[in-house]
Amino acid sequence: MDRLDNTIRPYAWGSTTAIAELLGVEPTGEPQAEMWLGAHPGAPSRTDRGTLAEVIDTDPERELGAASVAKFGPRLPFLLKLLAAGAPLSLQVHPDLDQAKAGYADEERRGVPVTAPHRNYKDANHKPELVCALTDFDGLCGFRDPRHAAELLDALGVDSLKPYVDLLRARPEDEALREVLTAILTADRDEMAHTVTEAAAACERLGGDHAPYAEIAHHYPGDPGVIAAMLLNHVRLQPGEALYLGAGVPHAYLNGLGVEIMANSDNVLRCGLTPKHVDVPELLRIVRFEPRDPGVLRPEAAPDGEELYETPTDEFRLSRYVLPAGGTTHDLTLATPQILLCTAGSVRAGEHELSPGTSVFVPAGEKVEVSGTGTLFRATVVV
Repeated sequence: MDRLDNTIRPYAWGSTTAIAELLGVEPTGEPQAEMWLGAHPGAPSRTDRGTLAEVIDTDPERELGAASVAKFGPRLPFLLKLLAAGAPLSLQVHPDLDQAKAGYADEERRGVPVTAPHRNYKDANHKPELVCALTDFDGLCGFRDPRHAAELLDALGVDSLKPYVDLLRARPEDEALREVLTAILTADRDEMAHTVTEAAAACERLGGDHAPYAEIAHHYPGDPGVIAAMLLNHVRLQPGEALYLGAGVPHAYLNGLGVEIMANSDNVLRCGLTPKHVDVPELLRIVRFEPRDPGVLRPEAAPDGEELYETPTDEFRLSRYVLPAGGTTHDLTLATPQILLCTAGSVRAGEHELSPGTSVFVPAGEKVEVSGTGTLFRATVVV
């Protein structure tokens, strides 16, 4: 079992305080957006045996187990994170596995450098993800009913939004959402910036259901993504609640601290709220234009005190243990690789004492027992 030393990524949208407070250290004053736990080549966790990527490469079957290697190859197929949003992330979608493979192969064939800012597919993998709130956590997830989007936009009293309101009310749901998102992303940038400014002022004045969009506009003035965001469900997670984001579902995290897990991929197509490249034709091909409930997940009781967040994805399985004072010891031994992350209290995992924000990697088949008082997240795979 390896104690992990994890990299914190200083993306501009990160909170300056949330991760530091969890770790019990002084804030640096700089944004701290994500802490990465895993073997992602961009920032693999470090152990006494080298980086976790190097440890796995040395003996994949020993570290990951034969079943995981047979199903996912000689690599850890998930990335676990602490995510601390102090400002909205970009509005985005992820491709499914077939789309990712085809898109990656096409850009490789065309010789698009993998580091090019206009490159869409950094790898040939999909990127389903799950975020579980540690604090109140705000996000956008999936399209709202077009009629409700029309009401939200109509209440702003902005003349330039009237055509969108009419489309949302007149067309079948999928057509309406596609036509309006296309119009927003292809509109004249100066005219749209003016529309966003008017809409932001109205959102500020109206408050209530409009308040989140006033806050988004504060961070991204004039960005077409502000209007696109109003087509989506706004959701506020309570601690312990989660969201699952499958392929083609537009989403953005707005504010809060959470545990996030995803398939190991960097494939993102952006819709707005970003200065980065937005490939509108490819985006429109990937987005699933269907209204949906955000689908807030709550953990389901599993044997031996485990609480499981059910998803349809095999690359990761996330659960947690809430360990009460004076509780029993739990045997967490599995035939698959695990990362254990403490987020509250004090938890003993094997020989390691874990405080909030600390973690260990448990090789497949290695015996591990946990005890203590606190909250422990467990990440593994489904084989």
